[in-house]
Amino acid sequence: MDAIFWGGIQRFVAALTEASPTILVGLVIAAIFRRLLGPEGTRRLFGHGTRWALARAWVLGMLLPVCSLGVIPIVRELRRDGLSAGTILAFALTAPLFNPLSVLYGLSLSEPVVIFSFALASLAVVTALGVAFDRFFPDNEQPEPGPPPVSYGPKRMVALLVAVAREVAGPTSGFILVGLLGVVLLNVALPQGSLMNRMEQDNPYAALEMTAAAIPAYATPMAAMAQLGSMFQHANSVAAAFVLLTFGAGANLGLLAWVARAYGPRRSAAWLGGLLVVVVGLAYAMDGPLTPKGVEPAGHTHAFDIYCCPFPPGGGSFAQVAKELGEEVMSHERKALGVLAGFGVLGLALGRLDRRWRVEDWLERAPEPSEAGPDRPGRRYDVVIPGPVLGGIGLLGLIAFSVLACYTYYPPAEQIFDDLTIIKAEVLSAANSGNREHADYFIPLYQDWIRRLQVSVYLREGTLSPYRRMKARVLIDKIERLKHAVEEDDPEEVHRHFIAVTDAHRRLRASFVDAP
Repeated sequence: MDAIFWGGIQRFVAALTEASPTILVGLVIAAIFRRLLGPEGTRRLFGHGTRWALARAWVLGMLLPVCSLGVIPIVRELRRDGLSAGTILAFALTAPLFNPLSVLYGLSLSEPVVIFSFALASLAVVTALGVAFDRFFPDNEQPEPGPPPVSYGPKRMVALLVAVAREVAGPTSGFILVGLLGVVLLNVALPQGSLMNRMEQDNPYAALEMTAAAIPAYATPMAAMAQLGSMFQHANSVAAAFVLLTFGAGANLGLLAWVARAYGPRRSAAWLGGLLVVVVGLAYAMDGPLTPKGVEPAGHTHAFDIYCCPFPPGGGSFAQVAKELGEEVMSHERKALGVLAGFGVLGLALGRLDRRWRVEDWLERAPEPSEAGPDRPGRRYDVVIPGPVLGGIGLLGLIAFSVLACYTYYPPAEQIFDDLTIIKAEVLSAANSGNREHADYFIPLYQDWIRRLQVSVYLREGTLSPYRRMKARVLIDKIERLKHAVEEDDPEEVHRHFIAVTDAHRRLRASFVDAP
């Protein structure tokens, strides 16, 4: 029981911190829709009432950097703005699957034809289900009156902050909590390492088993793409890979709970049933054509360990959880979680203040005539930008930021090799000394930076040659074998794989940096 209890705490906190940045982005986008674009501007952006509404939802979903938890405040706002259920659900499924960072990651680690096939398949899924939902359940829009406009100036920025705080302190946090409980349930249901060999090509039920695990799971788009790349490198089931991407990254229990509450149990069950049939059917249809040729199945993979209990039976403690989280959680995730907590406190404080005075009354108060006219003395160059224009600029800024973030997250190859050299030394030192705990920390880091190397080159050169892919795949495989040798405490095997990793690392550098 200790393993399950402490494992549940670790999985919950890790998922919350990992999701915090994209939840924060989702809250900001929802606030922009509410306070700057307004219901009319949002409907116009999504092409409400036109034949292009579903396609626009798909495109916008691919551009905005959110996850399946971060999309919850956005779909709540789209519902208030009166968009059709088909459009909202299309956006809800697409936005967590693809964004500039994750698509770039996927293109580098998997074959481009796979990523494009999965993207087109997702378009087919959201289009078919969106059209069907709106046809069988018409008149599903429930628009609510938008808030009164806020006058120009700092008040509009304050209104955005207040909207975010209200959303954090409202039902959105409850749905996010339900979504995070899914990882706790998986921790209870799946013992450590129980998925290591369940997603092989020769398992005809791999896609169905992945469906059962992926629906309650939570995965960021980046994590899902990394697992996707690992599955293709290990020649796992392509059908299971598509299911993992669609349900693991695209949905969670919190999002499904919101759908059920917004549209009722009967409609939601019909939509979910259709989603399961279409996704699993497409997964099996793509399994044969997209299965990589010439790749020998590894027989096992650690890619899905994050969905299982992290501790063996009888293991787990507060100290272990604190240590694991201290190593896993990144600095920007801690900061994002702190900002979310701050907005939550602000939202609760505003709720208590509402009994005596609502801040919105001040924000929405019309300016004095002397302050509102365009010919105000001394304000000739103080141009008033309409709210929808400012909202559009904000959305474009988020998209541009996610693109620019690629260059920060994936530095140049020379810089990556500086870090790889240090990490390699730590891995080999830990393996040579038999320090399994040290090796368990640095080996995943080593493999992750090798993947970043591939993405970095693809980002800057627009292509990644099969030769370079092969060298990266070989090194990752050698590192994996070294990890197993350390786990088995076999000094001879450790020494053999020690040499193999050293040689493979040298060849990798030669192919990426030293090659003319």
